[in-house]
Amino acid sequence: MADPIQRIADNGTIPALPLGTPGNRCILALDLGTTTGWALRSHDGLITSGALPLRPGRFDGGGMRYLRFANWLTEIDRLSGPMATIWFEEVRRHLGTDAAHVYGGLMAMLTAWAEQHGVPYQGVPVGTIKRHVTAKGNAGKEAVLAAVRARGFSPADDNEADAIAILLWAIETNGGLA
Repeated sequence: MADPIQRIADNGTIPALPLGTPGNRCILALDLGTTTGWALRSHDGLITSGALPLRPGRFDGGGMRYLRFANWLTEIDRLSGPMATIWFEEVRRHLGTDAAHVYGGLMAMLTAWAEQHGVPYQGVPVGTIKRHVTAKGNAGKEAVLAAVRARGFSPADDNEADAIAILLWAIETNGGLA
């Protein structure tokens, strides 16, 4: 299958950006967690992705993961150009208390950062993302990984695959408006 970066760049058009934003700005998609998956469509249509480890170090205070996340957002915005929108996986139920606390802290940092920088942000329900990429709203991690790989991407883990799936949903549905 064709490289996903080339597939978007070579077709002569850049898919519409959600929320009616100018075509020269970026879209960021996030799967928030201890390892935060991210996918970015740059102003020229190229897609990059990865996973940001936010596990605290041995000597880190409790808030260091959140400060690192906020600094990472600032750096990716600086390096990639201004963000048009940020889409994130909207999780309504966590299996553990620690996961819920980490998600809540990262969500607080994300929303505060976005408000401070004037960047619109929106959560996308887990089932919506899975349904879009796998045609099954309750698909497992392996199914999402397989679906994203079938589209020509090579995610390192399920966090990165989820972020790519969110970005594909945002691009292909014009942020749920298509």
